[in-house]
Parts: sequence; structure tokens; C-alpha cells
Amino acid sequence: MPRIRSVATVPALDRRTLLAATGAVSLSAGIGLALRPESPAHAATPGQSPVADSVAHAKDQSAAVGRTTPASLAPYTRGTTLSSVATPHSGSTGYRRLGNGPGWKRVVRDELAAGRTGRADRRTALAAFVQLTDLHLTDVQHPMRVEYLRSGKRNAWRPQEALTVAGAVSLVERVNALHGAPVTGSPLHFVMTTGDNTDNNSKTELDWFLKVMSGGRISPNSGDPRHYEGVQASGLKTYWQPDAALRDADKQVGFPHIRGFLEAAIRELRSPGLSLPWYSTVGNHDALPLGVYGSRGDSYLTEFAVGGKKLMSLGSAESNALLASIKYARSPKGAEFHNLLKAHTRQMRSVTPDERRAPFTPAEYVKAHLDRAHTGPGPIGHGYSSANLSAGTQYYTFRIAEDVIGVSLDTTDPGGHFEGSIGTAQLRWLEKTLRENKDSYVVVFSHHTSKTMRNTQADPAHAAEKRHGGDEVVALLAKFSNTLAWVNGHTHENEIIPHAAPGNRSFWEISTASHVDYPQLARVIELVDNKDGTLSLFTTLIESAAPHATDFSDLTQTGLAALYRELSFNAPDSRTDLAGTSRDRNTELILKKG
Repeated sequence: MPRIRSVATVPALDRRTLLAATGAVSLSAGIGLALRPESPAHAATPGQSPVADSVAHAKDQSAAVGRTTPASLAPYTRGTTLSSVATPHSGSTGYRRLGNGPGWKRVVRDELAAGRTGRADRRTALAAFVQLTDLHLTDVQHPMRVEYLRSGKRNAWRPQEALTVAGAVSLVERVNALHGAPVTGSPLHFVMTTGDNTDNNSKTELDWFLKVMSGGRISPNSGDPRHYEGVQASGLKTYWQPDAALRDADKQVGFPHIRGFLEAAIRELRSPGLSLPWYSTVGNHDALPLGVYGSRGDSYLTEFAVGGKKLMSLGSAESNALLASIKYARSPKGAEFHNLLKAHTRQMRSVTPDERRAPFTPAEYVKAHLDRAHTGPGPIGHGYSSANLSAGTQYYTFRIAEDVIGVSLDTTDPGGHFEGSIGTAQLRWLEKTLRENKDSYVVVFSHHTSKTMRNTQADPAHAAEKRHGGDEVVALLAKFSNTLAWVNGHTHENEIIPHAAPGNRSFWEISTASHVDYPQLARVIELVDNKDGTLSLFTTLIESAAPHATDFSDLTQTGLAALYRELSFNAPDSRTDLAGTSRDRNTELILKKG
């Protein structure tokens, strides 16, 4: 059983208190080496112990974090989906406006352990954090975009995509406004984003993501610095043309005519950056062009990404053929996509070339996180380290609290496909990590869910290495009684799955909806000891800080974030079940202690 010392009984200046105030401390970077975060304000002193150095680093950051931590914390519901949720207020068909709706109640789930009376009075907080996932920050003018697939499938292009940055900034504002953890009132330790932070595997999007998270000014524009050059100014009826009077397909179902929309969409905005330390997990859209093609070394696709031609329309038959090839990954290296682009060179439109649209490699992804310009509230690297660069890995562990560690996996497959898996080396590393930390509780993070780790394409860099799916990861996690949760995204849907195992080795899998498709959610997760032989994991969903109601004349940063949500609700043929059931939203998940 992991050794437990509750927050309530630890002296005010001990290591846990410092960690709670300043965020987690790195343990290893995917190769089993002990590492510590570095701070510009605190260089390691030769001979100083790793623990002492970590505490000194925590003190360096505590003042900055403390400025945004409320002096007195208490349980609350305001600003969460327990209080109110964006809800349609007009009509049952056509374009519907959103407004304030009733909140979602908390549901107790006891499939893995029975809840005992009086636990609310006994429980003590172990840790609390926020999960963001599937931000999909999108360079909508990028030549690699496949909006033209809408001719075969209407939801292949979404009218809200031009506002992803404004929406993400509003989500950061919501997290910064939280008064600690909603149930326990304890401090929030950190924010974890579980992948698909970018959409096109583009350097423009990676830069925007890092500035959204750590703070800075962002111009969500590429190509011509003065004008938007994407499909929404094409004059094609296939896409919503917000600035034009054209009766396009979306206006025919009620989408508004908003003069100045595109100018506002590419206008510079500012992110305050998160006030909490934040960590990053890689998703398939961060690792692969279009989130599916393992096309490293294909110079044509790289040149096309930064070049001056863009395909904006395609016949429905060819669209459906490409959609099928993506769905079944018939060509995981992108040959069919490559051939389609070459076949339609004459139908392409001219756009302004832009070197910033180049795809980034896994090494460049890690280096960008390590750039001190993007440190924000820390830690430097946001989980990644120089050891990841040396080993060519994107998985690591970090200390959440004295009794809890986090494990971030890389479930993407460089060989291609939107579904995931992990190689034998990473699986063995995970087992070693779990075994060596048997005195700590463990929370695992990944992009893919257990159900979407079914891709066993070989990693081109390790062709002889076996790939392992979600069932094997579940079986491994269930071998260790200290595993509490596996937190992930990818499906854009709220789903919470109990994984039962004998000998108090059960755990919960928590999958959270995206922030690009409605209902655009993130999740607060709290770990508590009920002091009765059980633990509880509380999950509380949050929306962005943007108001639920929209005003088409309000094209400010806040107004665009509100419109982003409403457009996502109205996106044609979008799924309506992504919020999940009440059992997948605001919950108390009970576990027996291992």
C-alpha cells in the first residue's frame, strides 16, 4: 500500500506544501534517468541534493504562482458545469442560439468500491489538477488542410475552426479563475494537456499553442499578413462565407452573415498564459501530418505545406475515396493523399507561401517546449527534457505530490494512422516505473484511449520492435495496486470506464471531450483519501470563460470565443453525444485502497 500522509497533517513548509503551491517536479524523461526541473532563477549548485534543489526551485516559483492562488480556499460550483452549461435556447432546427442552462449534477460511481457514509467529513486531499485535451489549434489557411472533403462528408470541415486560438485563450482564462479544486477547495497542482494541441502538425500552430499556454501575443494568421486567404473567402458555397452576402450551404440552414468576421479572426490577440505549472502530452495531430500520415522524408508534402498553392474544392467521389483511405489507413505514409494533390495541381488556387507552415519533427516538438521563452509558470520543458532529445522519446514521469506521481505516455505511431499504440521499450519502461514507485499512487496520462490503441503499424525507426495496444496497457496497469487512473482524450467524447481487477488493483479510465467540438470542455480531477479504506476521484467539467450567449456584433476576443462555442454547436452533421452521459461528466469515482 502506498504510504499516505494527508495534506491536513503535514507541516506548512514541508515538501508537499511546496509542491502543491508550485506544481510537480520531474522524475524521469522516458529513459529512467532521475532529472530535476531547472529554472533561470535557480541554477543547480554542484553537490546539492536533488530534493534540496527541487525545493529551492519550488521556492523560486512560489511567489509567481502564489499571486493567483486565493488566500482562502473552499468548495464551490460557480464557473463549473455543476452551476450552468451552455444550452440551446431557440428553436429545434436550423441555427440555434446558446444561453445559460442548468448545470450537470454530480454522480457517485461505485462499480469498483462501495461508498461509506460520513466520508465527506473524513476525507483529505492528495492532489488536484486540470486536464485540457484536443485543443486542435488550427492554421485554417494552411495548404495541407483537407476542407474539400466536405463535398463527401459535411463534418469534414467545421465552421468554427478559424476561432480555435480565441477559444483556447478563453479556456486558459477559465482555469486561471478557478478558486482551487471545486470539491475539496485544495490548491490545484498543475494543468496537463493530453495531446492534439495542434491540428496540422504545423510550426505556426505549435508556436500559437505554446503562447496560449505560457502567455504572449498571437496573430492566428499565416501567409499574407494583411488578408485571410482560406476557404471562407473563396466564394465557394461549400463553406460558410461569413463576410459575403453569398447564400452558401451554411447560411441556408441559418448561419449568420457577419461583416468583419475574417478580419477579426486573424487579428492579434493576447493570452495571459496559465497561472499554474503545465505539462504536455503528445497526440497524433502533433506528431503526424493531418494526424494520420507517417510521411517523414516526403519532400513533396513538406514543400507543399510551405508553398503557394492550395486545393479548395473536390468532387464528392474523390472526397469519399480519400476519406475511406484515411479511415482504414490503407496508405499510412500518405501515398494516396500525395497522388491526389499532384493530380489536381491545375485546380489549386494561389496563396501566399509561408515557411512557418512547415511540419515539425518530434525532436522539434520537444525543443520548442524546452525553449525558455515558453516556460511561463514552468516547469522548463513542461515535462520534456534534454534526456528526451538524447533518447528520441516523448514520454516521462513527474512528481504530482509526495504520495502521487504522474506518467505521460507517447501513444502516437510514427508509422502512420490516427489510432495509437506503444512500443516494447516504452511498455517495459512503464512497468519499471510502476514497480519502482510502488509506494506512490500513480496517474497515467496519454492521448489515445484504451479502445483507440489498436494500430500496430511498425515504427520506421524501430522496424523490429513490437507495438502494443490498449488491452495490453490495461493489463499492465491492473498489475499494480497503486494505479488510480488513466486520463486521456482523442475521441472528443466524455467517457469514464471502470477497469476491475482482483486484489484491489482496479482503476478508472477518464476520457474527456475536446475543446474544438461542442460541448468544448476541460476537466478538474481531485484525488482524496476517504480515511475508511477507500479513495475517491472527483471529476468536474468546466467550459471556457466566454459567456454562453453570443452577440454577432461583438468581434472582440471574448465575443469570438463565445461565437466559437456556438458555431461548434451548430456545425452541420456534428455529433450530438460528445458530452457523454451523466455518469461520464461530474462524478465521484470510488476505489478501494491498494
